[in-house]
Amino acid sequence: MENAEHILEVNQLSVRKASLQVLENISFSLKQGDHLAITGAAGSGKTSLALALAGRIFFTGQLQYAGNLNERIVWVEQEHHFKNLSNTSNFYYQQRFNSMDAEDAITVAAYLGGRHVAEMELLRPFDLGRLLDEPLIQLSNGENKKVQIAKALLASPKVLVLDQPFVGLDVKARAFLHQRINELADKGILIILATHSSEIPSCITQVISLEKSKPAVFMERRAFDNQLPSLPVKKQPLNEALLKRVLNITPGGQFNAVIQMKEVNVSYGDKKILQQVNWEVKEGGRWLLSGPNGAGKSTLLSLITADNPQAYANEIYLFDRKRGSGESIWDIKKRIGYLSPELILFFDSSNSVFEAVASGLFDTIGLFRQVMDEQMQRVYDWLELLGLRSLARKRLNELSAGEQRRALLARALIKNPPLLILDEPCQGLDDETEDGLLELINAVCVAGNKTLIYVTHYANKRPECVDRIIRLEKGRVIQSGLLEN
Repeated sequence: MENAEHILEVNQLSVRKASLQVLENISFSLKQGDHLAITGAAGSGKTSLALALAGRIFFTGQLQYAGNLNERIVWVEQEHHFKNLSNTSNFYYQQRFNSMDAEDAITVAAYLGGRHVAEMELLRPFDLGRLLDEPLIQLSNGENKKVQIAKALLASPKVLVLDQPFVGLDVKARAFLHQRINELADKGILIILATHSSEIPSCITQVISLEKSKPAVFMERRAFDNQLPSLPVKKQPLNEALLKRVLNITPGGQFNAVIQMKEVNVSYGDKKILQQVNWEVKEGGRWLLSGPNGAGKSTLLSLITADNPQAYANEIYLFDRKRGSGESIWDIKKRIGYLSPELILFFDSSNSVFEAVASGLFDTIGLFRQVMDEQMQRVYDWLELLGLRSLARKRLNELSAGEQRRALLARALIKNPPLLILDEPCQGLDDETEDGLLELINAVCVAGNKTLIYVTHYANKRPECVDRIIRLEKGRVIQSGLLEN
């Protein structure tokens, strides 16, 4: 360490992924009491830099922590990966909604190392007592993030590196996490996190801003905050002619009620997830599905997407047909374009971008059929609309999280379905990319007369066409009707 005041020195750090130069010649240093945020657009290398600083990926250049800090670095990934009781990670998407199969998932108590662990002084602020017997796979995003960080703290970190920790959390959960991170910084833990520019904890003193094909900019937090209002949001113009062409494929079917639920109840054992839900969605309706983490939103959607067997025990009509009246799950899925954080988590990331998008034509998690010429053109058209044409042959695991999300949005749109269910499609994206996707989703819904269910924890970030809301709390509908601006 050249300077005794420094706790971290980075010099000419570079990262390559296959033939792609992700980071090049990154240099900066942190002093005692400093904490670092990494920001930038989708695909700029935020996660790669965080991984390098955590010692999780290969890099060239120099990276040196003071003393023995590098012996106690703990990495907290954005998506929570864990094993089941069979000691494998072979979960499948619908497993969380199947009570029998969910029993193979490890509980919170077992994951943390025993029930006594949750009572430790270190973890008391996380209030994990009520979650101890819950399978990890059935936790909400907010609950999962609590458990994930609690587990990290059990390793007594001196450096805590977090990747997009606020993604997928509701307002209350984000505030809780801001507070916990600030408390950890006060205790002397070096905090490094990749995050959106609007979600930087108050303890952060330094910011490094990344942008593709441009030098990284390292600055003090105060200077970064001062420049934020003047940062331009560049938005690529929508190719309206191309959009008109891809939507000129008749989806088929005219429906009175796309979704109708009457007194719907869902429970697992003694735990009630949904209670007496009544909801009707007419064709062409555009709804915001709202509610805190754990309110029952994902379970509600699973009843619509034919992923939850409890649909058969309830009075549910989809596309004017009662569930359990002889239709197959594929009859339902062919009419729905779907994207969710869980789908991204369980999707085979060894698929190429082309394969992932093309699989949407067949409602499969992966491509197992030959693609015809006309279908191939549709894939390329949607990739063009989403700015991914040049990445068509790249594997999903070679893409940034934001690029993966755009690819799977193309998968949801490619068959021109009458119903779109988009569960946090802009999660973790920078403002420029998010604004572009919202404009595209809005144009698709208006031009194609789509029915839309849109989920977000940021109510002001939604397609303009969304004019109705259903809000859940603790499994009950507390608001349903017109959305007031």
